[in-house]
Amino acid sequence: MFRYFSRFILNTALFTFIVTLSLVVLFRFVHPPFTTFMVIKKIQKGFFKYTINYQWVDLKEISQQAAFAVVASEDQRFFEHWGIDVTAITKAFKRNQKSRKRLGGSTLTQQTAKNLFCWPSRTYFRKAVEGYFSLLLETVWGKRRILETYLNIVELGPDVFGVEEASHHYFGHGAKSLTREEAALLAAILPNPIRYDAHSPSDYIRQRQTQIVWQMQMLECRSEVKKLFKLSGEKGR
Repeated sequence: MFRYFSRFILNTALFTFIVTLSLVVLFRFVHPPFTTFMVIKKIQKGFFKYTINYQWVDLKEISQQAAFAVVASEDQRFFEHWGIDVTAITKAFKRNQKSRKRLGGSTLTQQTAKNLFCWPSRTYFRKAVEGYFSLLLETVWGKRRILETYLNIVELGPDVFGVEEASHHYFGHGAKSLTREEAALLAAILPNPIRYDAHSPSDYIRQRQTQIVWQMQMLECRSEVKKLFKLSGEKGR
């Protein structure tokens, strides 16, 4: 009985690994037509009534400022960790022990994994699944593909997914034309894009925008960023 159960567990784990790895490899080369998060939203709000505004564009068609902004705002150690930032998690845990305002420690890789493969939940099991996919993404995709996917699937407003749709929605032009200030404004609403609105930003969002712009300027000087975008020392708009 124990041998049968052990074999069942092993086969299940092997099957799960093969399926999940296959999905990650597939999306390394094929743009995701939707995410798990999008599907869940459609089910919750009415599958045929709820419209998702989502349009994939390649990273070269997105202003470098958008990438600078999300890294500066969400994960400044993006180029240093392997999907899970233990330092950020430790800092968040210590701060959350002292403050009622919750501070997250998720990396851009974890957020990409959560939006693409997971479901909205705060359970340890979901976090474990998110961490598993994060390690797969870092191993199979690399930083450039992770950043490209994040920028395309992140929610930036009610029914608005990705910087291309958000750019048209808020500024009337595509993501390739985003300025530093516009990109920083989009990044500023990321903690809660349903609550915060880039159309009429509050004083708090304007303050975050200013802080992110300053952090972006510091980020542009880093060699990892120049290598990722092949800037050769040239700054974006």
